[in-house]
Amino acid sequence: MSQQELLKTVVKALENANIQYMITGSIVSSLQGEPRLTHDIDLIIAIQKKDVKKIVKAFSAPEFYMSENGIYNAIKDKTMFNLIDIKEGDKVDFWILTNEPFDISRFSRRYSEDFMGIKIMVSSAEDTILAKLRWAKMAGGSEKHFIDALRVYEVQYERLDMGYIDRWAQKLGVEGLWMRIKAEAEII
Repeated sequence: MSQQELLKTVVKALENANIQYMITGSIVSSLQGEPRLTHDIDLIIAIQKKDVKKIVKAFSAPEFYMSENGIYNAIKDKTMFNLIDIKEGDKVDFWILTNEPFDISRFSRRYSEDFMGIKIMVSSAEDTILAKLRWAKMAGGSEKHFIDALRVYEVQYERLDMGYIDRWAQKLGVEGLWMRIKAEAEII
């Protein structure tokens, strides 16, 4: 199964189980900025314990690997769990929606985007930039995440809510990286 087909399968399963989600990471930065290859799909999901059996049933062996206990632990600890496509080796990272203000804000701002013939819920361009800057900082200055954020900024520049990014860049402690984006961007 291709990564696009896997994404469609995941979205359909989440929608069938009435689990709210938002696609983030490199899939979204590729949609909003400059496309690049990625080996995983990142989502934030609002899942409850009562929904675990539904999601496990949708991704059963031998096609997929998913740990039911891993999901319960991720819900309890507000962390993440994985789905692995056994044949292709592609991975989906399901991040549990936390009560952190930035998570709540960006999840509330998600929107529907057409992708390969389906509608998917994705993070806003502003939140993609901020999340990529936060990952760049947490990864010790990752240029990959910084460049993803820069390209989204360059492509989406005229539509961005700069005040929103300014406020959250300060709250998230990524003001320096945000200033660097504005200095290095090639805006036409």
